[in-house]
Amino acid sequence: MSIWEILAVFAAGVGAGTINTIVGSGTLITFPVLLATGLPPVTATVSNALGLIPGSISGAIGYRKELAGQRRRILRLSAGAAVGGLAGATLLLALPSTAFETIVPVLVAMALVLVILQPRISKAVRRRRERTGAPARPDGGPLLFTGLTLASVYGGYFTAAQGIIYLSLMGMLVDDTIQRLNAVKNVLAAVVNTIAALFFLFVADFDWTAVVLIAVGSAIGGQIGAKVGRRLSPTFLRALIVAVGTAAIVQLVLR
Repeated sequence: MSIWEILAVFAAGVGAGTINTIVGSGTLITFPVLLATGLPPVTATVSNALGLIPGSISGAIGYRKELAGQRRRILRLSAGAAVGGLAGATLLLALPSTAFETIVPVLVAMALVLVILQPRISKAVRRRRERTGAPARPDGGPLLFTGLTLASVYGGYFTAAQGIIYLSLMGMLVDDTIQRLNAVKNVLAAVVNTIAALFFLFVADFDWTAVVLIAVGSAIGGQIGAKVGRRLSPTFLRALIVAVGTAAIVQLVLR
């Protein structure tokens, strides 16, 4: 890489780490930059997955206050995320890239609709729970576990906008604040990225220069994102999720 390409990849890593921690879709920043440096698509995807691990961990650490009291929820959902992430990484090497390109924008669009409707859905769920006397499910129950596992398959495959899908599912099925759910989202993203990356280390080609640049940049970005994200109001954070998700759909469709 030239010095300008090195700076561009590093800056993309910082940006991806920041936006991944706050919302998700950081891959939509790093992936085009890696392609612009001349890396093949699969090599760029694998290098990106490896490089974003420190950013995911950094973001989770930055949200450690919001993670308090969520150990049981995180352990249960992380098990599904690990299985889904491994399955997605396997599919990346086994399937043609066009296999997911058609459905990904649809998945993201559905997730955005759920994010917009989440307050109303949550109120309806609470009213129904109060009327029937059904106990609250702090872990979201089997439906959330299944949904996040399937979302993690996509996350292991490409990662772009997986955080938005996580937040939409948890926001609909778990009665908790969006900031606490955002903290869980960062942990799940770290699990998926790590599992996929460990798989890639043994079976796929990657570029160590790109990996290191994105790793350092995303680790810095993760801390920035945690400081900025926790200061956002639920309404503003939800609006930001919708804005970023819409941009992601446009880029995925036009790519």
